[in-house]
Amino acid sequence: MDDFTIQIVLADDHPAIISGLLHTLKKHRTVNVVGSAANSTELIAQLAAHRCDVLVSDYAMPGGDYGDGITLFSFLRRRYPETRIVVLTMIDNAGVIRALLKLGIECILSKADATDHLLAAVHGAYANGRYFSPTIAKVVWQIDIEQPATSARELTSREAEVVRLFVSGMSINEIAAHLKRSKQTISSQKNNAMRKLGIERDTDLIKYSIGASLAAPGTELPAEPPADA
Repeated sequence: MDDFTIQIVLADDHPAIISGLLHTLKKHRTVNVVGSAANSTELIAQLAAHRCDVLVSDYAMPGGDYGDGITLFSFLRRRYPETRIVVLTMIDNAGVIRALLKLGIECILSKADATDHLLAAVHGAYANGRYFSPTIAKVVWQIDIEQPATSARELTSREAEVVRLFVSGMSINEIAAHLKRSKQTISSQKNNAMRKLGIERDTDLIKYSIGASLAAPGTELPAEPPADA
């Protein structure tokens, strides 16, 4: 095997996707797939067993001990800082893409786009560069366009406070009582924060907040996140 061959681990909970990725990559002599995984538990085992230069991983991959999405990728960035990551996803939500970019993951492919982009993304990740398939590139372009308008997008201190308390397990009613504000005010501040972040679901807000370190002060986030985090 060529000393300069890029060692790759694949992770996706759909066997057909893994098979397709293998078929695409095996034609190229610059890469070598050393392992594959169907969930985060298997993925960590593969990373412990093999040298991995580039991980190609699905974003949504439930069922493992280390979670998925932002929770998993945050953990991987801490434990395996030298491993480059290419993310595969069906999600084109700006909040999720922004969270990945904040983690330093800058090679992202949409499953809706052709697999022709895979090799370029792997090479881009290995070189610590950027690569986005067309669907993701449109989202990133919009994020970049909006970036200068930080005053409109940044959370106010009160909005950030509400988000921190919410993702730490408090209900809207509990937050209202804790902060001595009305339930309507708390709900409005939470909704405003989600709108600014481009997030529509509470579960995505929780995952984004963990990845962005927005948990409430004093809250202990697990070093090895549970599967349903």
